[in-house]
Amino acid sequence: MSEEKKPLNFIEQIIEEDLANGTQKENLRFRFPPEPNGYLHIGHTKAIGISFGLGEKYNAPVNLRFDDTNPAKEEQEYVDAIKKDVSWLGYQWANECYSSDYFQQLYDWTIQLIKDGKAYVDSQTSEAMAEQKGTPTQEGTNSPFRDRSVTKNLDLFDKMKKGEFAEGEHILRAKIDMKSTNMLMRDPIMYRVLYKSHHRTGKDWCIYPMYDWTHGESDYIEQISHSLCTLEFNPHRELYNWFRNNVYEYSKNEYPLIPKQREFSRLNLSYTIMSKRKLLKLVEENIVNGWDDPRMPTISGLRRRGYTPQAVRNFIETVGVSKRENIIDVSLLEFKIREDLNKTANRVMGVLDPVKVIIDNYPEGEEEILIAENNPEDENSGTREVPFSREIYIEREDFREEANKKFFRLKLGKEVRLKNAYFITATSCEKNENGEITVIHCTYDPLTKSGSGTEESKRKVKGTLHWVSIPHAVKAEVRAYDRLFLDESPDGHKDKDFMEFVNPDSLKTINAFVEPSLQTAKIGERFQFQRLGYFNVDDDTTSEKLVFNKTVGLRDSWTKKK
Repeated sequence: MSEEKKPLNFIEQIIEEDLANGTQKENLRFRFPPEPNGYLHIGHTKAIGISFGLGEKYNAPVNLRFDDTNPAKEEQEYVDAIKKDVSWLGYQWANECYSSDYFQQLYDWTIQLIKDGKAYVDSQTSEAMAEQKGTPTQEGTNSPFRDRSVTKNLDLFDKMKKGEFAEGEHILRAKIDMKSTNMLMRDPIMYRVLYKSHHRTGKDWCIYPMYDWTHGESDYIEQISHSLCTLEFNPHRELYNWFRNNVYEYSKNEYPLIPKQREFSRLNLSYTIMSKRKLLKLVEENIVNGWDDPRMPTISGLRRRGYTPQAVRNFIETVGVSKRENIIDVSLLEFKIREDLNKTANRVMGVLDPVKVIIDNYPEGEEEILIAENNPEDENSGTREVPFSREIYIEREDFREEANKKFFRLKLGKEVRLKNAYFITATSCEKNENGEITVIHCTYDPLTKSGSGTEESKRKVKGTLHWVSIPHAVKAEVRAYDRLFLDESPDGHKDKDFMEFVNPDSLKTINAFVEPSLQTAKIGERFQFQRLGYFNVDDDTTSEKLVFNKTVGLRDSWTKKK
Protein backbone atom coordinates (compact mmCIF):
# COMPACT_ATOMS: atom_id res chain seq x y z
CA MET A 1 0.00 0.00 0.00
CA SER A 2 1.54 3.34 -1.04
CA GLU A 3 2.14 6.05 1.53
CA GLU A 4 -0.46 8.80 1.51
CA LYS A 5 0.89 11.95 -0.13
CA LYS A 6 0.86 15.03 2.09
CA PRO A 7 -0.94 18.06 0.68
CA LEU A 8 1.29 20.98 -0.27
CA ASN A 9 1.27 24.08 1.91
CA PHE A 10 0.76 27.42 0.18
CA ILE A 11 4.50 28.17 -0.06
CA GLU A 12 5.16 24.79 -1.68
CA GLN A 13 2.29 25.53 -4.09
CA ILE A 14 3.98 28.83 -5.05
CA ILE A 15 7.28 27.05 -5.69
CA GLU A 16 5.60 24.30 -7.72
CA GLU A 17 3.83 26.95 -9.83
CA ASP A 18 7.13 28.75 -10.40
CA LEU A 19 8.78 25.48 -11.47
CA ALA A 20 5.87 24.80 -13.83
CA ASN A 21 6.26 28.31 -15.28
CA GLY A 22 9.92 27.96 -16.13
CA THR A 23 11.95 28.42 -12.94
CA GLN A 24 14.82 25.95 -13.04
CA LYS A 25 15.04 23.64 -10.04
CA GLU A 26 18.77 24.32 -9.79
CA ASN A 27 17.95 28.01 -9.29
CA LEU A 28 15.97 27.38 -6.11
CA ARG A 29 17.78 28.85 -3.12
CA PHE A 30 16.50 29.81 0.33
CA ARG A 31 17.88 31.55 3.40
CA PHE A 32 17.31 32.04 7.12
CA PRO A 33 18.31 35.64 7.95
CA PRO A 34 18.37 36.36 11.72
CA GLU A 35 19.63 39.61 13.15
CA PRO A 36 22.36 38.81 15.72
CA ASN A 37 20.85 41.02 18.44
CA GLY A 38 19.70 38.26 20.79
CA TYR A 39 19.19 34.54 21.14
CA LEU A 40 16.82 32.61 18.89
CA HIS A 41 13.54 31.55 20.49
CA ILE A 42 10.84 29.00 19.76
CA GLY A 43 9.15 31.46 17.39
CA HIS A 44 12.20 31.39 15.12
CA THR A 45 12.03 27.61 14.79
CA LYS A 46 9.10 27.96 12.41
CA ALA A 47 11.06 30.19 10.02
CA ILE A 48 14.08 27.91 10.37
CA GLY A 49 11.96 24.82 9.72
CA ILE A 50 10.22 26.32 6.68
CA SER A 51 13.37 27.48 4.87
CA PHE A 52 15.56 24.50 5.73
CA GLY A 53 12.64 22.14 5.21
CA LEU A 54 12.19 23.49 1.67
CA GLY A 55 15.92 23.06 1.15
CA GLU A 56 15.62 19.40 2.10
CA LYS A 57 12.46 18.88 0.03
CA TYR A 58 13.90 20.39 -3.16
CA ASN A 59 17.55 19.51 -2.54
CA ALA A 60 18.28 23.24 -2.70
CA PRO A 61 20.94 25.24 -0.83
CA VAL A 62 19.90 27.29 2.21
CA ASN A 63 22.06 30.17 3.39
CA LEU A 64 22.42 31.22 7.01
CA ARG A 65 22.70 34.99 6.71
CA PHE A 66 23.19 37.39 9.56
CA ASP A 67 21.44 40.71 8.88
CA ASP A 68 24.01 42.67 10.86
CA THR A 69 23.33 46.32 10.05
CA ASN A 70 22.94 47.71 13.60
CA PRO A 71 26.26 47.57 15.50
CA ALA A 72 24.63 49.18 18.55
CA LYS A 73 22.73 45.97 19.34
CA GLU A 74 24.63 43.15 17.63
CA GLU A 75 27.36 40.98 19.10
CA GLN A 76 29.51 38.00 18.13
CA GLU A 77 28.05 36.15 21.12
CA TYR A 78 24.67 36.12 19.39
CA VAL A 79 26.18 34.97 16.09
CA ASP A 80 27.80 31.99 17.82
CA ALA A 81 24.60 31.14 19.71
CA ILE A 82 22.48 31.24 16.53
CA LYS A 83 24.86 28.93 14.68
CA LYS A 84 24.80 26.51 17.61
CA ASP A 85 20.98 26.54 17.73
CA VAL A 86 20.46 25.93 14.00
CA SER A 87 23.01 23.09 14.09
CA TRP A 88 21.37 21.60 17.18
CA LEU A 89 18.05 21.48 15.35
CA GLY A 90 19.77 19.27 12.79
CA TYR A 91 20.04 21.69 9.86
CA GLN A 92 23.09 22.40 7.72
CA TRP A 93 23.48 25.65 5.82
CA ALA A 94 25.14 25.92 2.42
CA ASN A 95 26.85 29.26 3.07
CA GLU A 96 27.41 31.40 6.13
CA CYS A 97 26.73 34.95 4.97
CA TYR A 98 26.69 38.41 6.51
CA SER A 99 24.95 41.52 5.23
CA SER A 100 28.04 43.43 6.37
CA ASP A 101 29.98 41.60 3.64
CA TYR A 102 27.87 43.54 1.14
CA PHE A 103 28.38 47.02 2.59
CA GLN A 104 30.62 48.13 -0.30
CA GLN A 105 28.27 46.80 -2.96
CA LEU A 106 25.30 48.46 -1.25
CA TYR A 107 27.23 51.72 -1.11
CA ASP A 108 28.10 51.49 -4.81
CA TRP A 109 24.47 50.88 -5.74
CA THR A 110 23.44 53.79 -3.53
CA ILE A 111 25.77 56.14 -5.43
CA GLN A 112 24.08 55.02 -8.64
CA LEU A 113 20.62 55.67 -7.17
CA ILE A 114 21.70 59.18 -6.14
CA LYS A 115 23.04 59.83 -9.65
CA ASP A 116 19.71 58.68 -11.10
CA GLY A 117 17.81 61.06 -8.81
CA LYS A 118 16.29 58.21 -6.76
CA ALA A 119 17.94 59.02 -3.42
CA TYR A 120 18.78 62.23 -1.56
CA VAL A 121 20.35 63.47 1.65
CA ASP A 122 17.80 64.90 4.10
CA SER A 123 18.91 67.34 6.78
CA GLN A 124 15.68 67.67 8.75
CA THR A 125 15.40 66.82 12.41
CA SER A 126 13.77 63.49 13.22
CA GLU A 127 10.78 65.40 14.63
CA ALA A 128 10.34 67.38 11.42
CA MET A 129 10.64 64.21 9.35
CA ALA A 130 7.98 62.47 11.42
CA GLU A 131 5.63 65.42 10.94
CA GLN A 132 6.10 65.71 7.19
CA LYS A 133 5.69 61.97 6.69
CA GLY A 134 1.97 62.25 7.41
CA THR A 135 -0.30 59.53 8.77
CA PRO A 136 -2.03 56.47 7.28
CA THR A 137 -5.02 58.70 6.50
CA GLN A 138 -3.09 61.88 5.63
CA GLU A 139 -0.64 62.26 2.77
CA GLY A 140 2.94 63.17 3.52
CA THR A 141 4.64 66.31 2.29
CA ASN A 142 7.95 66.56 0.53
CA SER A 143 11.10 67.31 2.48
CA PRO A 144 12.50 70.78 1.78
CA PHE A 145 15.74 68.97 0.84
CA ARG A 146 14.08 66.51 -1.55
CA ASP A 147 15.13 68.40 -4.68
CA ARG A 148 18.78 68.89 -3.82
CA SER A 149 21.02 68.53 -6.82
CA VAL A 150 22.75 65.25 -7.58
CA THR A 151 26.11 66.98 -7.06
CA LYS A 152 25.12 68.26 -3.62
CA ASN A 153 23.69 64.87 -2.58
CA LEU A 154 26.85 63.06 -3.67
CA ASP A 155 29.00 65.54 -1.77
CA LEU A 156 26.95 65.31 1.44
CA PHE A 157 26.77 61.51 1.28
CA ASP A 158 30.53 61.33 0.79
CA LYS A 159 31.03 63.52 3.87
CA MET A 160 28.62 61.29 5.83
CA LYS A 161 30.79 58.32 4.87
CA LYS A 162 33.97 60.15 5.92
CA GLY A 163 32.55 60.91 9.36
CA GLU A 164 32.29 64.68 8.94
CA PHE A 165 28.79 64.91 10.44
CA ALA A 166 27.30 64.13 13.82
CA GLU A 167 24.81 61.31 14.28
CA GLY A 168 21.36 62.46 13.18
CA GLU A 169 22.62 65.53 11.36
CA HIS A 170 21.95 64.02 7.93
CA ILE A 171 20.37 60.83 6.65
CA LEU A 172 19.98 59.38 3.15
CA ARG A 173 16.46 58.67 1.89
CA ALA A 174 15.08 56.91 -1.16
CA LYS A 175 13.01 59.25 -3.34
CA ILE A 176 9.77 57.36 -3.96
CA ASP A 177 6.32 58.81 -3.19
CA MET A 178 5.31 60.91 -0.18
CA LYS A 179 1.64 60.44 -1.11
CA SER A 180 1.74 56.65 -1.14
CA THR A 181 -0.92 54.89 0.92
CA ASN A 182 1.88 52.60 2.10
CA MET A 183 3.75 54.61 4.74
CA LEU A 184 6.90 52.59 4.08
CA MET A 185 7.06 54.00 0.54
CA ARG A 186 7.16 57.61 1.75
CA ASP A 187 10.85 58.21 1.11
CA PRO A 188 12.24 55.60 3.51
CA ILE A 189 15.62 56.05 5.17
CA MET A 190 18.45 54.13 3.51
CA TYR A 191 21.49 55.23 5.57
CA ARG A 192 22.22 56.87 8.91
CA VAL A 193 25.44 57.98 10.60
CA LEU A 194 26.36 55.76 13.53
CA TYR A 195 29.67 55.92 15.37
CA LYS A 196 29.69 52.35 16.70
CA SER A 197 32.24 49.63 16.17
CA HIS A 198 30.81 46.73 14.18
CA HIS A 199 31.48 43.15 15.31
CA ARG A 200 32.88 42.29 11.86
CA THR A 201 33.87 45.50 10.09
CA GLY A 202 35.18 47.32 13.17
CA LYS A 203 35.35 51.07 12.46
CA ASP A 204 35.62 50.79 8.67
CA TRP A 205 32.17 52.35 8.32
CA CYS A 206 30.32 55.09 10.16
CA ILE A 207 27.30 55.00 7.86
CA TYR A 208 25.11 51.93 8.14
CA PRO A 209 22.35 50.81 5.74
CA MET A 210 18.83 50.35 7.06
CA TYR A 211 17.17 46.95 7.19
CA ASP A 212 14.78 47.35 4.25
CA TRP A 213 17.55 48.48 1.92
CA THR A 214 20.02 45.83 3.08
CA HIS A 215 17.76 42.83 3.43
CA GLY A 216 16.30 42.67 -0.06
CA GLU A 217 19.61 43.46 -1.78
CA SER A 218 21.34 40.77 0.28
CA ASP A 219 18.73 38.33 -1.05
CA TYR A 220 19.49 39.64 -4.54
CA ILE A 221 23.27 39.32 -4.19
CA GLU A 222 22.90 35.76 -2.89
CA GLN A 223 20.41 35.02 -5.69
CA ILE A 224 17.75 33.79 -3.26
CA SER A 225 14.78 32.54 -5.28
CA HIS A 226 12.14 32.78 -2.54
CA SER A 227 12.54 35.23 0.32
CA LEU A 228 10.26 33.90 3.04
CA CYS A 229 9.34 36.01 6.06
CA THR A 230 6.57 36.51 8.58
CA LEU A 231 3.34 38.43 7.98
CA GLU A 232 4.46 41.68 9.59
CA PHE A 233 6.74 42.14 6.57
CA ASN A 234 3.84 42.02 4.11
CA PRO A 235 3.66 45.86 3.90
CA HIS A 236 7.43 45.84 3.25
CA ARG A 237 7.01 43.78 0.07
CA GLU A 238 6.27 46.83 -2.10
CA LEU A 239 9.47 48.52 -0.89
CA TYR A 240 11.41 45.26 -1.24
CA ASN A 241 10.35 45.11 -4.88
CA TRP A 242 11.12 48.82 -5.53
CA PHE A 243 14.69 48.50 -4.30
CA ARG A 244 15.14 45.16 -6.06
CA ASN A 245 13.81 46.39 -9.41
CA ASN A 246 15.96 49.50 -9.42
CA VAL A 247 19.15 47.64 -8.55
CA TYR A 248 18.33 44.98 -11.14
CA GLU A 249 18.73 47.58 -13.85
CA TYR A 250 22.37 48.08 -12.77
CA SER A 251 23.29 44.44 -12.16
CA LYS A 252 21.10 42.10 -14.19
CA ASN A 253 24.04 40.65 -16.07
CA GLU A 254 25.85 39.74 -12.84
CA TYR A 255 22.74 38.86 -10.85
CA PRO A 256 20.06 37.62 -13.28
CA LEU A 257 17.65 36.02 -10.77
CA ILE A 258 15.00 38.24 -9.15
CA PRO A 259 14.03 37.16 -5.60
CA LYS A 260 10.37 36.85 -4.69
CA GLN A 261 9.18 37.77 -1.17
CA ARG A 262 6.31 35.81 0.36
CA GLU A 263 4.93 35.89 3.89
CA PHE A 264 3.63 33.31 6.36
CA SER A 265 2.10 33.64 9.82
CA ARG A 266 4.59 33.67 12.65
CA LEU A 267 4.50 31.29 15.58
CA ASN A 268 2.67 32.68 18.62
CA LEU A 269 2.69 30.50 21.73
CA SER A 270 0.48 30.80 24.80
CA TYR A 271 2.07 31.66 28.16
CA THR A 272 5.10 32.90 26.24
CA ILE A 273 6.87 36.16 25.34
CA MET A 274 8.49 36.25 21.89
CA SER A 275 9.93 39.78 21.84
CA LYS A 276 13.75 39.78 22.02
CA ARG A 277 13.60 43.15 23.74
CA LYS A 278 11.31 41.83 26.46
CA LEU A 279 13.29 38.61 26.83
CA LEU A 280 16.37 40.77 27.30
CA LYS A 281 14.54 42.63 30.07
CA LEU A 282 13.93 39.32 31.88
CA VAL A 283 17.65 38.63 31.68
CA GLU A 284 18.79 42.12 32.70
CA GLU A 285 16.41 42.28 35.67
CA ASN A 286 17.49 38.81 36.84
CA ILE A 287 14.00 37.36 36.56
CA VAL A 288 15.80 34.48 34.85
CA ASN A 289 19.38 33.29 34.99
CA GLY A 290 20.51 34.22 31.49
CA TRP A 291 19.33 33.55 27.95
CA ASP A 292 19.64 29.78 28.42
CA ASP A 293 17.56 29.65 31.59
CA PRO A 294 15.31 26.57 31.15
CA ARG A 295 12.24 28.75 31.69
CA MET A 296 13.09 30.91 28.67
CA PRO A 297 11.50 30.18 25.28
CA THR A 298 14.92 30.48 23.66
CA ILE A 299 16.23 27.47 21.78
CA SER A 300 19.19 27.39 24.18
CA GLY A 301 16.75 27.44 27.11
CA LEU A 302 14.71 24.59 25.64
CA ARG A 303 17.90 22.62 25.00
CA ARG A 304 19.07 23.11 28.57
CA ARG A 305 15.66 22.14 29.90
CA GLY A 306 15.92 18.80 28.13
CA TYR A 307 13.95 19.34 24.93
CA THR A 308 15.12 17.33 21.94
CA PRO A 309 15.65 18.63 18.40
CA GLN A 310 13.23 16.00 17.13
CA ALA A 311 10.47 17.14 19.50
CA VAL A 312 10.85 20.74 18.35
CA ARG A 313 10.85 19.73 14.69
CA ASN A 314 7.77 17.53 15.21
CA PHE A 315 6.06 20.49 16.89
CA ILE A 316 6.82 22.79 13.96
CA GLU A 317 5.60 20.21 11.47
CA THR A 318 2.33 19.82 13.41
CA VAL A 319 1.81 23.59 13.60
CA GLY A 320 2.23 23.77 9.82
CA VAL A 321 2.46 26.73 7.45
CA SER A 322 -0.40 29.22 7.27
CA LYS A 323 -1.26 32.79 6.25
CA ARG A 324 -3.41 33.55 9.27
CA GLU A 325 -2.09 34.56 12.70
CA ASN A 326 -3.20 32.41 15.62
CA ILE A 327 -1.94 31.38 19.06
CA ILE A 328 -0.71 27.83 19.54
CA ASP A 329 -1.27 26.32 22.98
CA VAL A 330 2.08 25.64 24.64
CA SER A 331 0.64 22.29 25.77
CA LEU A 332 1.17 21.06 22.19
CA LEU A 333 4.91 21.69 22.53
CA GLU A 334 4.89 19.90 25.89
CA PHE A 335 2.98 16.98 24.36
CA LYS A 336 5.63 16.65 21.63
CA ILE A 337 8.50 16.40 24.10
CA ARG A 338 6.60 13.82 26.18
CA GLU A 339 5.90 11.84 23.02
CA ASP A 340 9.57 11.85 22.02
CA LEU A 341 11.04 11.18 25.45
CA ASN A 342 8.58 8.36 26.09
CA LYS A 343 10.31 6.50 23.26
CA THR A 344 13.89 7.47 24.05
CA ALA A 345 14.35 8.23 27.76
CA ASN A 346 15.46 5.47 30.14
CA ARG A 347 13.33 4.95 33.24
CA VAL A 348 14.96 5.55 36.62
CA MET A 349 13.77 6.22 40.17
CA GLY A 350 14.19 9.39 42.15
CA VAL A 351 12.40 10.69 45.23
CA LEU A 352 11.85 14.45 45.45
CA ASP A 353 10.14 14.74 48.85
CA PRO A 354 11.47 11.76 50.81
CA VAL A 355 10.09 10.05 53.87
CA LYS A 356 11.88 7.07 55.40
CA VAL A 357 10.39 3.58 55.24
CA ILE A 358 11.70 0.70 57.38
CA ILE A 359 10.73 -2.80 56.24
CA ASP A 360 10.78 -4.44 59.68
CA ASN A 361 10.80 -8.09 58.57
CA TYR A 362 13.52 -7.63 55.93
CA PRO A 363 16.84 -9.00 57.28
CA GLU A 364 19.02 -6.28 58.84
CA GLY A 365 22.26 -5.66 56.97
CA GLU A 366 21.09 -7.58 53.90
CA GLU A 367 21.09 -6.03 50.43
CA GLU A 368 20.14 -7.41 47.05
CA ILE A 369 20.40 -6.35 43.44
CA LEU A 370 17.20 -6.14 41.44
CA ILE A 371 17.06 -6.02 37.65
CA ALA A 372 15.02 -3.21 36.13
CA GLU A 373 14.03 -2.58 32.51
CA ASN A 374 15.46 0.68 31.14
CA ASN A 375 12.70 1.56 28.69
CA PRO A 376 9.71 -0.67 27.89
CA GLU A 377 9.16 1.36 24.70
CA ASP A 378 12.62 0.41 23.39
CA GLU A 379 13.41 -3.28 23.20
CA ASN A 380 17.11 -2.49 22.71
CA SER A 381 17.43 -0.30 25.81
CA GLY A 382 18.58 -3.17 28.03
CA THR A 383 18.37 -3.42 31.81
CA ARG A 384 20.13 -1.98 34.83
CA GLU A 385 20.87 -3.05 38.39
CA VAL A 386 18.97 -1.40 41.24
CA PRO A 387 20.03 -2.09 44.85
CA PHE A 388 17.38 -2.86 47.49
CA SER A 389 17.66 -2.83 51.27
CA ARG A 390 15.69 -2.76 54.52
CA GLU A 391 15.44 1.05 54.54
CA ILE A 392 14.12 3.02 51.59
CA TYR A 393 12.76 6.46 50.72
CA ILE A 394 9.35 6.97 49.14
CA GLU A 395 7.51 10.18 48.26
CA ARG A 396 5.85 11.77 51.28
CA GLU A 397 2.61 12.24 49.34
CA ASP A 398 2.50 8.50 48.63
CA PHE A 399 1.56 7.71 52.25
CA ARG A 400 -1.48 8.52 54.37
CA GLU A 401 -2.43 7.05 57.70
CA GLU A 402 -6.03 6.96 56.57
CA ALA A 403 -7.53 7.54 53.17
CA ASN A 404 -10.65 6.83 51.13
CA LYS A 405 -11.01 4.05 48.58
CA LYS A 406 -9.75 6.26 45.74
CA PHE A 407 -6.29 6.57 47.32
CA PHE A 408 -4.33 3.69 45.79
CA ARG A 409 -0.99 4.41 47.39
CA LEU A 410 0.38 3.35 50.78
CA LYS A 411 -1.86 3.59 53.86
CA LEU A 412 -1.98 1.76 57.17
CA GLY A 413 -3.07 -1.84 56.76
CA LYS A 414 -2.99 -1.73 52.96
CA GLU A 415 -0.62 -3.29 50.46
CA VAL A 416 1.23 -1.70 47.51
CA ARG A 417 3.89 -2.83 45.07
CA LEU A 418 7.38 -1.33 45.13
CA LYS A 419 8.46 -0.91 41.52
CA ASN A 420 10.77 -3.79 40.46
CA ALA A 421 10.78 -5.10 44.06
CA TYR A 422 8.23 -6.49 46.56
CA PHE A 423 4.76 -5.92 47.96
CA ILE A 424 4.80 -4.01 51.25
CA THR A 425 2.08 -3.33 53.84
CA ALA A 426 2.19 -0.30 56.15
CA THR A 427 1.87 -1.21 59.84
CA SER A 428 2.61 1.99 61.77
CA CYS A 429 4.36 5.37 61.58
CA GLU A 430 6.47 7.65 63.78
CA LYS A 431 5.96 11.41 64.10
CA ASN A 432 7.95 14.35 65.43
CA GLU A 433 6.74 16.95 67.93
CA ASN A 434 5.04 18.87 65.10
CA GLY A 435 3.00 15.87 64.08
CA GLU A 436 4.98 15.31 60.89
CA ILE A 437 5.57 11.72 59.85
CA THR A 438 9.28 10.86 60.07
CA VAL A 439 9.30 7.07 59.65
CA ILE A 440 6.85 4.57 58.16
CA HIS A 441 7.06 0.96 59.32
CA CYS A 442 6.12 -1.79 56.90
CA THR A 443 6.38 -5.51 56.33
CA TYR A 444 7.13 -7.17 53.01
CA ASP A 445 6.09 -10.43 51.39
CA PRO A 446 9.28 -12.21 50.19
CA LEU A 447 7.27 -14.28 47.69
CA THR A 448 6.20 -11.20 45.70
CA LYS A 449 9.51 -10.25 44.14
CA SER A 450 8.96 -8.76 40.67
CA GLY A 451 9.92 -11.12 37.88
CA SER A 452 10.22 -14.12 40.17
CA GLY A 453 7.34 -15.90 38.47
CA THR A 454 5.64 -16.95 41.71
CA GLU A 455 1.88 -16.93 42.00
CA GLU A 456 2.22 -14.39 44.82
CA SER A 457 4.16 -12.00 42.58
CA LYS A 458 1.30 -12.14 40.06
CA ARG A 459 -1.28 -11.00 42.58
CA LYS A 460 -3.18 -7.89 41.57
CA VAL A 461 -2.51 -4.79 43.62
CA LYS A 462 -3.72 -1.33 42.67
CA GLY A 463 -0.81 0.84 43.79
CA THR A 464 2.81 0.86 42.59
CA LEU A 465 5.36 3.21 44.19
CA HIS A 466 8.83 4.32 43.14
CA TRP A 467 11.52 4.31 45.81
CA VAL A 468 15.25 4.60 46.47
CA SER A 469 17.36 2.45 48.81
CA ILE A 470 18.67 4.72 51.57
CA PRO A 471 22.18 3.20 51.90
CA HIS A 472 22.66 3.54 48.15
CA ALA A 473 20.81 6.82 47.54
CA VAL A 474 22.65 9.57 45.67
CA LYS A 475 21.95 13.18 46.57
CA ALA A 476 20.87 15.40 43.70
CA GLU A 477 19.61 18.93 43.24
CA VAL A 478 16.41 18.99 41.20
CA ARG A 479 15.22 22.21 39.63
CA ALA A 480 11.49 21.92 39.11
CA TYR A 481 10.49 24.41 36.42
CA ASP A 482 7.02 25.63 35.65
CA ARG A 483 5.69 28.12 33.11
CA LEU A 484 7.29 31.52 33.42
CA PHE A 485 4.00 33.39 33.05
CA LEU A 486 0.65 32.82 34.71
CA ASP A 487 -1.37 34.44 31.92
CA GLU A 488 -2.08 32.80 28.55
CA SER A 489 -1.26 36.06 26.77
CA PRO A 490 1.17 38.00 29.00
CA ASP A 491 1.92 40.40 26.16
CA GLY A 492 -1.69 40.96 25.16
CA HIS A 493 -2.89 43.46 27.79
CA LYS A 494 -2.91 47.14 26.84
CA ASP A 495 -3.31 48.30 30.44
CA LYS A 496 -0.79 45.94 32.06
CA ASP A 497 2.90 45.26 31.67
CA PHE A 498 3.90 41.69 30.83
CA MET A 499 6.14 41.64 33.93
CA GLU A 500 2.99 41.66 36.11
CA PHE A 501 2.26 38.09 35.00
CA VAL A 502 5.60 36.53 35.93
CA ASN A 503 5.02 33.29 37.85
CA PRO A 504 6.73 33.61 41.27
CA ASP A 505 6.82 29.82 41.55
CA SER A 506 8.33 29.10 38.14
CA LEU A 507 11.40 27.56 39.79
CA LYS A 508 11.60 25.37 42.88
CA THR A 509 14.94 23.93 43.96
CA ILE A 510 14.62 20.52 45.61
CA ASN A 511 17.12 18.35 47.45
CA ALA A 512 16.29 14.89 46.19
CA PHE A 513 17.62 11.34 46.27
CA VAL A 514 18.11 9.25 43.14
CA GLU A 515 19.13 5.68 42.41
CA PRO A 516 22.91 5.03 42.13
CA SER A 517 22.85 4.30 38.39
CA LEU A 518 22.56 8.08 37.87
CA GLN A 519 25.90 8.72 39.55
CA THR A 520 27.58 8.47 36.15
CA ALA A 521 24.92 10.37 34.18
CA LYS A 522 26.39 12.88 31.75
CA ILE A 523 25.35 16.49 31.13
CA GLY A 524 22.42 16.61 28.73
CA GLU A 525 21.26 13.01 29.27
CA ARG A 526 17.51 12.64 29.62
CA PHE A 527 15.56 10.31 31.90
CA GLN A 528 12.05 9.56 33.00
CA PHE A 529 11.84 9.69 36.78
CA GLN A 530 9.10 7.10 37.10
CA ARG A 531 5.74 8.52 38.14
CA LEU A 532 7.18 12.06 38.26
CA GLY A 533 8.12 13.26 34.80
CA TYR A 534 11.05 13.77 32.46
CA PHE A 535 14.33 15.22 33.68
CA ASN A 536 17.75 15.92 32.21
CA VAL A 537 21.23 16.49 33.62
CA ASP A 538 21.94 20.22 33.83
CA ASP A 539 25.10 22.01 32.71
CA ASP A 540 25.86 22.88 36.35
CA THR A 541 26.48 19.21 37.19
CA THR A 542 29.96 18.38 38.49
CA SER A 543 31.65 15.19 39.69
CA GLU A 544 30.64 16.22 43.23
CA LYS A 545 27.11 17.42 42.53
CA LEU A 546 24.30 16.10 40.34
CA VAL A 547 21.82 18.69 39.06
CA PHE A 548 18.64 17.75 37.19
CA ASN A 549 16.14 19.96 35.39
CA LYS A 550 12.51 18.98 35.17
CA THR A 551 11.71 19.07 31.47
CA VAL A 552 7.99 18.30 31.71
CA GLY A 553 5.61 16.27 33.84
CA LEU A 554 4.09 13.00 32.70
CA ARG A 555 0.76 14.74 32.22
CA ASP A 556 -0.49 18.24 31.49
CA SER A 557 -1.12 19.78 34.92
CA TRP A 558 -2.29 23.15 33.54
CA THR A 559 -5.45 21.86 31.88
CA LYS A 560 -6.94 21.17 35.30
CA LYS A 561 -5.96 24.64 36.55
CA LYS A 562 -7.80 26.28 33.68
